[in-house]
Amino acid sequence: AFVSQDETGCSCGIYRSLEKKLIAVSFRGTCELVDLLTDASIIQTSWVDGEDSEVDETAKVHIGFRKSLNSVSRRVKELILGAVKPGDDLSQYDLLVTGHSLGGALATLFATDVAEYGVDAGRSLPQLAPSDQWWESLASAFSKKIIKKDVPPPRPKSLRLYSFGSPRVGNDAFVAKFDSLQGNGINEAYRVVNGADVVARLPRTVNALMFGSVGYDHCGGTALVCLPKTANKEQKNEKDSDGEEPPLWVEGESDDNLCPVRDGTPLSSPLASGMLLGDIYAAVKDAAEQVSSETPDGKKDQTVTARMKGLDFGKLAETVSGRLQSVTATDVTSIFGIDKQYADREAKIMKSVMSGEALSNHMEDQYYGAMGRACGFTALVGEEIISYE
Repeated sequence: AFVSQDETGCSCGIYRSLEKKLIAVSFRGTCELVDLLTDASIIQTSWVDGEDSEVDETAKVHIGFRKSLNSVSRRVKELILGAVKPGDDLSQYDLLVTGHSLGGALATLFATDVAEYGVDAGRSLPQLAPSDQWWESLASAFSKKIIKKDVPPPRPKSLRLYSFGSPRVGNDAFVAKFDSLQGNGINEAYRVVNGADVVARLPRTVNALMFGSVGYDHCGGTALVCLPKTANKEQKNEKDSDGEEPPLWVEGESDDNLCPVRDGTPLSSPLASGMLLGDIYAAVKDAAEQVSSETPDGKKDQTVTARMKGLDFGKLAETVSGRLQSVTATDVTSIFGIDKQYADREAKIMKSVMSGEALSNHMEDQYYGAMGRACGFTALVGEEIISYE
Protein backbone atom coordinates (compact mmCIF):
# COMPACT_ATOMS: atom_id res chain seq x y z
CA ALA A 1 0.00 0.00 0.00
CA PHE A 2 1.13 3.56 -0.63
CA VAL A 3 0.04 6.72 1.22
CA SER A 4 0.63 10.24 -0.11
CA GLN A 5 -0.53 13.67 1.05
CA ASP A 6 -0.47 16.39 -1.59
CA GLU A 7 -0.38 19.41 0.71
CA THR A 8 2.66 18.32 2.75
CA GLY A 9 4.21 16.09 0.08
CA CYS A 10 4.61 13.27 2.62
CA SER A 11 4.63 9.79 1.08
CA CYS A 12 5.00 6.37 2.62
CA GLY A 13 4.97 2.77 1.44
CA ILE A 14 3.76 -0.15 3.59
CA TYR A 15 4.93 -3.66 2.71
CA ARG A 16 4.21 -6.99 4.32
CA SER A 17 5.42 -10.58 4.20
CA LEU A 18 2.89 -13.03 5.61
CA GLU A 19 5.50 -15.79 5.36
CA LYS A 20 8.05 -13.90 7.49
CA LYS A 21 5.37 -12.09 9.50
CA LEU A 22 7.11 -8.82 8.72
CA ILE A 23 5.66 -5.36 8.06
CA ALA A 24 7.97 -2.69 6.63
CA VAL A 25 7.16 1.03 6.59
CA SER A 26 9.30 3.18 4.30
CA PHE A 27 9.06 6.98 4.16
CA ARG A 28 10.07 8.77 0.97
CA GLY A 29 12.90 11.29 1.07
CA THR A 30 13.17 14.82 -0.29
CA CYS A 31 12.23 15.01 -3.97
CA GLU A 32 9.79 17.91 -4.42
CA LEU A 33 9.77 21.66 -3.73
CA VAL A 34 7.37 21.24 -0.81
CA ASP A 35 9.84 18.76 0.73
CA LEU A 36 12.62 21.37 0.55
CA LEU A 37 10.39 23.84 2.39
CA THR A 38 9.78 21.18 5.05
CA ASP A 39 13.52 20.57 5.43
CA ALA A 40 14.50 24.24 5.55
CA SER A 41 12.75 25.24 8.77
CA ILE A 42 14.60 25.00 12.11
CA ILE A 43 11.67 26.03 14.33
CA GLN A 44 10.55 23.46 16.89
CA THR A 45 7.18 22.52 18.33
CA SER A 46 6.09 20.23 21.15
CA TRP A 47 6.32 16.54 20.30
CA VAL A 48 3.13 15.88 22.27
CA ASP A 49 0.44 18.21 20.96
CA GLY A 50 -0.89 20.36 23.81
CA GLU A 51 2.30 20.45 25.90
CA ASP A 52 3.88 23.85 26.61
CA SER A 53 6.70 24.37 24.11
CA GLU A 54 8.06 27.27 26.17
CA VAL A 55 9.15 24.90 28.95
CA ASP A 56 12.79 23.81 28.56
CA GLU A 57 12.07 20.24 29.69
CA THR A 58 9.42 19.73 27.00
CA ALA A 59 10.36 17.28 24.25
CA LYS A 60 10.35 19.32 21.05
CA VAL A 61 10.82 18.38 17.40
CA HIS A 62 11.29 20.04 14.02
CA ILE A 63 7.94 21.70 13.22
CA GLY A 64 8.10 20.82 9.51
CA PHE A 65 8.87 17.15 10.13
CA ARG A 66 6.02 16.83 12.62
CA LYS A 67 3.53 18.54 10.35
CA SER A 68 4.50 16.32 7.43
CA LEU A 69 4.23 13.08 9.41
CA ASN A 70 1.03 14.20 11.12
CA SER A 71 -0.66 14.38 7.71
CA VAL A 72 -0.28 10.63 7.06
CA SER A 73 0.53 8.91 10.35
CA ARG A 74 -3.03 7.90 11.25
CA ARG A 75 -3.65 6.34 7.85
CA VAL A 76 -0.30 4.53 7.98
CA LYS A 77 -1.27 2.99 11.33
CA GLU A 78 -4.62 1.87 9.92
CA LEU A 79 -2.82 0.12 7.08
CA ILE A 80 -0.38 -1.53 9.49
CA LEU A 81 -3.33 -2.98 11.38
CA GLY A 82 -4.91 -3.99 8.08
CA ALA A 83 -1.71 -5.75 6.96
CA VAL A 84 -2.14 -8.37 9.66
CA LYS A 85 -3.48 -11.66 8.30
CA PRO A 86 -7.03 -12.50 9.47
CA GLY A 87 -6.73 -14.62 12.60
CA ASP A 88 -3.26 -13.24 13.40
CA ASP A 89 -2.34 -10.53 15.90
CA LEU A 90 0.07 -7.62 15.41
CA SER A 91 2.12 -8.95 18.32
CA GLN A 92 3.15 -11.82 16.01
CA TYR A 93 4.69 -9.43 13.44
CA ASP A 94 8.05 -7.65 13.31
CA LEU A 95 7.82 -3.98 12.30
CA LEU A 96 10.67 -2.34 10.39
CA VAL A 97 10.62 1.44 9.88
CA THR A 98 13.01 3.12 7.47
CA GLY A 99 13.56 6.14 5.21
CA HIS A 100 16.20 8.25 3.50
CA SER A 101 16.80 11.98 4.06
CA LEU A 102 13.48 13.60 5.03
CA GLY A 103 12.08 10.08 5.07
CA GLY A 104 14.65 9.11 7.70
CA ALA A 105 13.50 11.96 9.93
CA LEU A 106 9.85 10.92 9.56
CA ALA A 107 10.78 7.29 10.24
CA THR A 108 12.50 8.34 13.48
CA LEU A 109 9.42 10.22 14.68
CA PHE A 110 7.05 7.43 13.66
CA ALA A 111 9.13 4.77 15.43
CA THR A 112 9.25 6.90 18.59
CA ASP A 113 5.44 7.19 18.60
CA VAL A 114 4.86 3.45 18.10
CA ALA A 115 7.52 2.51 20.65
CA GLU A 116 5.92 4.60 23.40
CA TYR A 117 2.21 4.33 22.62
CA GLY A 118 1.76 1.33 20.32
CA VAL A 119 -0.04 1.51 16.96
CA ASP A 120 -2.68 3.98 18.12
CA ALA A 121 -4.82 4.57 15.01
CA GLY A 122 -7.23 6.67 17.07
CA ARG A 123 -5.08 9.72 16.42
CA SER A 124 -2.16 10.75 14.26
CA LEU A 125 0.76 11.82 16.51
CA PRO A 126 0.96 12.02 20.33
CA GLN A 127 -1.48 14.46 21.96
CA LEU A 128 -2.69 15.32 25.42
CA ALA A 129 -6.33 14.96 24.31
CA PRO A 130 -7.72 11.40 24.46
CA SER A 131 -7.52 9.33 21.27
CA ASP A 132 -10.66 8.35 19.40
CA GLN A 133 -11.93 4.87 20.20
CA TRP A 134 -12.99 3.96 16.67
CA TRP A 135 -9.56 2.46 15.92
CA GLU A 136 -10.79 -0.64 17.77
CA SER A 137 -13.68 -1.18 15.35
CA LEU A 138 -11.29 -0.56 12.43
CA ALA A 139 -8.88 -3.21 13.69
CA SER A 140 -11.85 -5.54 14.29
CA ALA A 141 -13.06 -5.11 10.72
CA PHE A 142 -9.61 -5.89 9.33
CA SER A 143 -8.83 -8.87 11.54
CA LYS A 144 -12.36 -10.30 11.57
CA LYS A 145 -12.42 -10.56 15.34
CA ILE A 146 -13.94 -8.53 18.16
CA ILE A 147 -11.66 -6.34 20.25
CA LYS A 148 -12.79 -5.43 23.72
CA LYS A 149 -13.07 -1.82 24.75
CA ASP A 150 -10.34 -0.17 26.80
CA VAL A 151 -7.70 -2.51 25.35
CA PRO A 152 -4.48 -0.51 24.77
CA PRO A 153 -3.25 -0.02 21.18
CA PRO A 154 -1.58 -3.15 19.77
CA ARG A 155 2.20 -3.45 19.62
CA PRO A 156 4.40 -5.34 17.15
CA LYS A 157 6.55 -8.29 18.16
CA SER A 158 9.63 -6.16 17.56
CA LEU A 159 10.38 -2.65 16.29
CA ARG A 160 13.52 -1.78 14.34
CA LEU A 161 14.52 1.61 12.92
CA TYR A 162 17.11 2.14 10.18
CA SER A 163 17.40 5.68 8.83
CA PHE A 164 19.71 6.78 6.02
CA GLY A 165 21.04 10.33 5.73
CA SER A 166 18.46 11.52 8.25
CA PRO A 167 18.61 15.10 9.52
CA ARG A 168 18.32 15.64 13.27
CA VAL A 169 14.74 15.75 14.46
CA GLY A 170 14.54 17.08 18.02
CA ASN A 171 16.01 18.69 21.13
CA ASP A 172 17.86 17.07 24.03
CA ALA A 173 14.60 16.22 25.82
CA PHE A 174 13.28 14.38 22.76
CA VAL A 175 16.60 12.53 22.32
CA ALA A 176 16.43 11.51 26.01
CA LYS A 177 12.91 10.16 25.38
CA PHE A 178 14.13 8.23 22.35
CA ASP A 179 17.09 6.81 24.26
CA SER A 180 14.79 5.66 27.08
CA LEU A 181 12.77 3.67 24.53
CA GLN A 182 15.75 1.74 23.17
CA GLY A 183 15.42 -1.74 24.59
CA ASN A 184 12.03 -0.71 25.93
CA GLY A 185 9.94 -0.51 22.76
CA ILE A 186 12.65 -0.04 20.14
CA ASN A 187 14.63 -3.23 19.67
CA GLU A 188 17.26 -1.76 17.37
CA ALA A 189 17.99 1.68 15.93
CA TYR A 190 20.81 2.82 13.66
CA ARG A 191 21.30 6.14 11.94
CA VAL A 192 23.31 5.34 8.80
CA VAL A 193 25.47 8.22 7.52
CA ASN A 194 27.49 8.14 4.30
CA GLY A 195 30.86 9.88 4.57
CA ALA A 196 30.62 13.68 4.54
CA ASP A 197 26.82 13.83 4.07
CA VAL A 198 25.99 17.31 5.37
CA VAL A 199 22.23 16.71 5.69
CA ALA A 200 22.89 14.16 8.43
CA ARG A 201 24.68 16.94 10.34
CA LEU A 202 21.73 19.35 10.18
CA PRO A 203 19.87 21.21 11.63
CA ARG A 204 22.52 22.71 13.88
CA THR A 205 21.99 24.05 17.37
CA VAL A 206 21.59 27.83 17.08
CA ASN A 207 21.27 30.79 19.40
CA ALA A 208 19.64 33.67 17.57
CA LEU A 209 17.66 36.73 18.55
CA MET A 210 14.78 35.75 16.25
CA PHE A 211 14.47 32.08 17.28
CA GLY A 212 16.10 32.05 20.69
CA SER A 213 18.03 28.90 21.58
CA VAL A 214 17.10 25.99 19.29
CA GLY A 215 18.91 22.74 20.05
CA TYR A 216 19.14 19.60 17.91
CA ASP A 217 20.84 16.26 18.50
CA HIS A 218 20.95 12.75 17.05
CA CYS A 219 18.61 9.85 17.82
CA GLY A 220 20.16 6.39 17.81
CA GLY A 221 23.71 5.21 17.28
CA THR A 222 25.59 6.29 14.15
CA ALA A 223 26.62 3.71 11.57
CA LEU A 224 29.15 5.47 9.34
CA VAL A 225 29.66 4.07 5.84
CA CYS A 226 31.63 5.41 2.89
CA LEU A 227 32.71 4.72 -0.65
CA PRO A 228 36.45 4.34 -1.33
CA LYS A 229 38.10 7.41 -2.83
CA THR A 230 40.26 5.14 -5.00
CA ALA A 231 38.76 2.78 -7.56
CA ASN A 232 39.20 -0.97 -7.00
CA LYS A 233 40.27 -0.34 -3.41
CA GLU A 234 40.74 -3.61 -1.50
CA GLN A 235 38.07 -4.31 1.12
CA LYS A 236 39.40 -3.49 4.61
CA ASN A 237 37.94 -2.89 8.03
CA GLU A 238 40.37 -0.18 9.13
CA LYS A 239 42.17 2.84 7.72
CA ASP A 240 44.88 1.85 5.25
CA SER A 241 48.22 3.54 4.54
CA ASP A 242 46.47 6.05 2.28
CA GLY A 243 44.11 7.09 5.06
CA GLU A 244 41.13 5.37 3.38
CA GLU A 245 38.23 5.11 5.82
CA PRO A 246 36.92 1.67 6.84
CA PRO A 247 33.74 0.52 5.05
CA LEU A 248 31.75 0.52 8.31
CA TRP A 249 32.16 2.22 11.69
CA VAL A 250 29.47 1.83 14.37
CA GLU A 251 29.26 4.23 17.29
CA GLY A 252 29.91 2.52 20.61
CA GLU A 253 30.72 -0.80 18.94
CA SER A 254 33.71 -0.38 16.60
CA ASP A 255 35.86 1.49 19.14
CA ASP A 256 35.67 4.15 21.86
CA ASN A 257 36.18 7.12 19.52
CA LEU A 258 33.71 9.98 19.55
CA CYS A 259 31.13 9.98 16.77
CA PRO A 260 32.41 12.32 14.02
CA VAL A 261 28.84 13.19 13.01
CA ARG A 262 27.90 14.68 16.40
CA ASP A 263 28.71 18.32 17.14
CA GLY A 264 30.55 17.71 20.38
CA THR A 265 31.37 20.51 22.79
CA PRO A 266 32.42 23.77 21.09
CA LEU A 267 34.16 25.24 24.15
CA SER A 268 37.08 23.79 26.06
CA SER A 269 39.86 24.91 28.38
CA PRO A 270 42.76 26.44 26.39
CA LEU A 271 45.10 24.46 28.70
CA ALA A 272 43.47 21.09 28.00
CA SER A 273 45.54 18.26 26.52
CA GLY A 274 45.75 18.51 22.74
CA MET A 275 45.30 22.29 22.73
CA LEU A 276 48.29 24.40 21.64
CA LEU A 277 48.70 26.23 24.96
CA GLY A 278 47.88 23.04 26.86
CA ASP A 279 50.66 21.08 25.14
CA ILE A 280 53.20 23.84 25.71
CA TYR A 281 52.15 24.17 29.35
CA ALA A 282 52.44 20.40 29.82
CA ALA A 283 55.96 20.40 28.31
CA VAL A 284 57.14 23.15 30.69
CA LYS A 285 55.49 21.46 33.67
CA ASP A 286 57.07 18.08 32.86
CA ALA A 287 60.49 19.67 32.46
CA ALA A 288 60.14 21.48 35.80
CA GLU A 289 59.03 18.32 37.61
CA GLN A 290 62.13 16.49 36.40
CA VAL A 291 64.42 19.05 38.04
CA SER A 292 65.86 17.97 41.41
CA SER A 293 67.75 20.83 43.11
CA GLU A 294 69.19 20.28 46.58
CA THR A 295 70.48 22.77 49.21
CA PRO A 296 73.80 22.25 51.05
CA ASP A 297 72.00 20.45 53.90
CA GLY A 298 70.63 17.84 51.50
CA LYS A 299 67.06 19.16 51.32
CA LYS A 300 65.23 19.85 48.08
CA ASP A 301 65.13 23.50 47.11
CA GLN A 302 61.65 24.19 45.70
CA THR A 303 62.28 27.87 44.95
CA VAL A 304 61.60 29.13 41.45
CA THR A 305 65.23 30.25 41.07
CA ALA A 306 66.55 26.79 41.89
CA ARG A 307 64.17 25.10 39.49
CA MET A 308 64.98 27.55 36.70
CA LYS A 309 68.70 26.81 37.08
CA GLY A 310 68.06 23.08 36.70
CA LEU A 311 65.90 23.27 33.62
CA ASP A 312 67.24 21.78 30.40
CA PHE A 313 66.28 24.75 28.25
CA GLY A 314 67.70 23.14 25.12
CA LYS A 315 65.44 20.09 25.41
CA LEU A 316 62.46 22.23 26.41
CA ALA A 317 62.99 24.56 23.45
CA GLU A 318 63.20 21.56 21.12
CA THR A 319 59.90 20.16 22.44
CA VAL A 320 58.07 23.49 22.19
CA SER A 321 59.57 24.22 18.77
CA GLY A 322 58.41 20.85 17.47
CA ARG A 323 54.88 21.54 18.67
CA LEU A 324 54.86 25.02 17.12
CA GLN A 325 55.98 23.62 13.78
CA SER A 326 52.87 21.43 13.67
CA VAL A 327 50.46 24.29 14.41
CA THR A 328 47.21 24.18 12.45
CA ALA A 329 44.37 26.67 12.05
CA THR A 330 42.40 24.79 14.69
CA ASP A 331 45.34 25.12 17.11
CA VAL A 332 45.02 28.90 16.79
CA THR A 333 41.28 28.77 17.59
CA SER A 334 42.03 26.62 20.63
CA ILE A 335 43.91 29.55 22.19
CA PHE A 336 40.52 31.25 22.52
CA GLY A 337 38.90 28.24 24.18
CA ILE A 338 37.36 26.62 21.09
CA ASP A 339 37.65 22.82 21.30
CA LYS A 340 40.18 21.56 18.74
CA GLN A 341 38.21 18.45 17.77
CA TYR A 342 35.09 20.58 17.33
CA ALA A 343 37.01 23.04 15.14
CA ASP A 344 38.48 20.17 13.10
CA ARG A 345 35.00 18.78 12.43
CA GLU A 346 33.68 22.21 11.45
CA ALA A 347 36.61 22.73 9.08
CA LYS A 348 35.99 19.33 7.45
CA ILE A 349 32.30 20.16 6.97
CA MET A 350 33.16 23.46 5.27
CA LYS A 351 35.74 21.75 3.07
CA SER A 352 33.25 19.05 2.01
CA VAL A 353 30.59 21.69 1.25
CA MET A 354 33.00 23.67 -0.92
CA SER A 355 34.09 20.54 -2.81
CA GLY A 356 30.52 19.34 -3.37
CA GLU A 357 31.21 16.11 -1.47
CA ALA A 358 28.80 17.08 1.32
CA LEU A 359 25.81 16.98 -1.05
CA SER A 360 26.95 14.17 -3.36
CA ASN A 361 27.41 11.89 -0.35
CA HIS A 362 23.73 12.45 0.49
CA MET A 363 22.42 11.01 -2.79
CA GLU A 364 20.63 7.64 -2.72
CA ASP A 365 23.00 6.02 -5.23
CA GLN A 366 25.93 6.95 -3.00
CA TYR A 367 24.23 5.32 -0.01
CA TYR A 368 23.48 2.25 -2.12
CA GLY A 369 27.14 1.88 -3.06
CA ALA A 370 28.44 2.62 0.45
CA MET A 371 26.05 0.12 2.05
CA GLY A 372 27.13 -2.46 -0.52
CA ARG A 373 30.77 -1.87 0.40
CA ALA A 374 29.95 -2.15 4.12
CA CYS A 375 28.30 -5.53 3.47
CA GLY A 376 31.15 -6.81 1.31
CA PHE A 377 29.75 -6.10 -2.16
CA THR A 378 30.33 -3.79 -5.09
CA ALA A 379 26.91 -2.22 -5.59
CA LEU A 380 26.17 0.17 -8.45
CA VAL A 381 22.67 1.28 -9.42
CA GLY A 382 21.41 -0.69 -12.41
CA GLU A 383 24.30 -3.18 -12.31
CA GLU A 384 24.74 -6.65 -10.89
CA ILE A 385 25.92 -6.82 -7.28
CA ILE A 386 29.39 -8.36 -7.09
CA SER A 387 30.75 -9.94 -3.91
CA TYR A 388 34.26 -9.11 -2.69
CA GLU A 389 36.50 -12.15 -2.79
